Amino acid sequence: MPPRRRDRRRLRDPSPPSSDARAPPSALGLRLTLLVPLLILVLVLAALGFSGLLSHSPPHSQTLQTTAHSVYERGLVKRDVSAREILSEHTRVSENRSQRNFANPVLAYVTPWNSKGYDMAKLFITKLTHVSPVWYDLKSDRNRLVLEGEHNFDAKWVSELQTNGSLVVPRIVLEALPAVLLFEKKQKAKAIDIIVSECRDKGYDGIVLESWSRWAIYGVLDDQELRYMALEFVKQLGEALHSVNSKSSSHHLELIYVIPAPRMQKLNNQDFGPKDLMHLADTVDGFSLMTYDFSGPQNPGPSAPLKWIHHSLAALLSAKGSSHSNSHSRMIFLGINFYGNDFLLSGGSGGGAITGRDFVHLLEKYKPSLQWDGKSLEHFFIYSDEGVKHAVFYPTLMSLSVRLDEARNWGTGLSIWEIGQGLDYFFDIL
Repeated sequence: MPPRRRDRRRLRDPSPPSSDARAPPSALGLRLTLLVPLLILVLVLAALGFSGLLSHSPPHSQTLQTTAHSVYERGLVKRDVSAREILSEHTRVSENRSQRNFANPVLAYVTPWNSKGYDMAKLFITKLTHVSPVWYDLKSDRNRLVLEGEHNFDAKWVSELQTNGSLVVPRIVLEALPAVLLFEKKQKAKAIDIIVSECRDKGYDGIVLESWSRWAIYGVLDDQELRYMALEFVKQLGEALHSVNSKSSSHHLELIYVIPAPRMQKLNNQDFGPKDLMHLADTVDGFSLMTYDFSGPQNPGPSAPLKWIHHSLAALLSAKGSSHSNSHSRMIFLGINFYGNDFLLSGGSGGGAITGRDFVHLLEKYKPSLQWDGKSLEHFFIYSDEGVKHAVFYPTLMSLSVRLDEARNWGTGLSIWEIGQGLDYFFDIL
């Protein structure tokens, strides 16, 4: 089973740890004097955040370099690509941002720790049918349920996206203990009410729910009765959301459910399989399939081999070609990564995720030769730093185009993790 999508791709805080050195009494008094107005400022900022008045977008809006021709017309979607070409072209996008090259639904994730995504969502809104800001966690606090993340809400940003035709469906991670959520009828009803109420209050068009990986950790999926109860919770949540109309459209609130991509063709208990899909198909509007994170520091390699993507879809949809399977294909948002990985190949295992900015920096510094992996259908390059060899796998226009073709062949949509991590000209292919 592939590891769950790693929210740890957030950039580390570069600030040094606070000092524990003791200050003399006079310095301590001065520190307390300065601390009072600082606390007042923090409270004011927090109030602005909770009210949605404090924007989480960058202070300066993202600007684009536009050109009359798309990446296809410029001949950039190809296997034989150089670092020099990427560096000279990646910031230039087609001036016709309204043209869609992928006709099926596109779900774009946006994270607070890669704030570029907020502006990219606005700039390319006509290409995105759904936008999911990664804002919420529903947690257990003793016997209470608490929805954390309301301070992330940006009313102006949400309204702008909806005005331009996109559905805003924030992600909620279900962190609540299964013993509280699944066994206690009142708590189950409370959880559903909290989620539906938040959608009503903030004017969302629905939610993206992530819970499967958490339930796997707690052993819920290994017990058939518990698994059934978990699926019934998702089903009841979908029914509750469908009973409410969106304020920005005439449609009911939507529920998109996050599911892992099967590692093997033979499914195990932790996998989300065809029977699970059938259980939820009537009450869930879509499934965000995490076809990325195939490799990791312990097994360096491509992020999403095309053969694995194909097998994942085949295992989930099983009877490809039947009318029943085709209707379910349309419910899948096939996962596409806009991030990459920089793995250590010598000196022990290690490495981790990189963003487009990191990728560009590596190209500028090492001027590597990009190679096309004919098995995974991804580009990669090798470089050495202080005697340590690295392998970098990061999406290119060609690797993305191949995966969009696979989605078209199956009739699925796309889910992009996440648009703040990609290169600007990636949006030309959508």
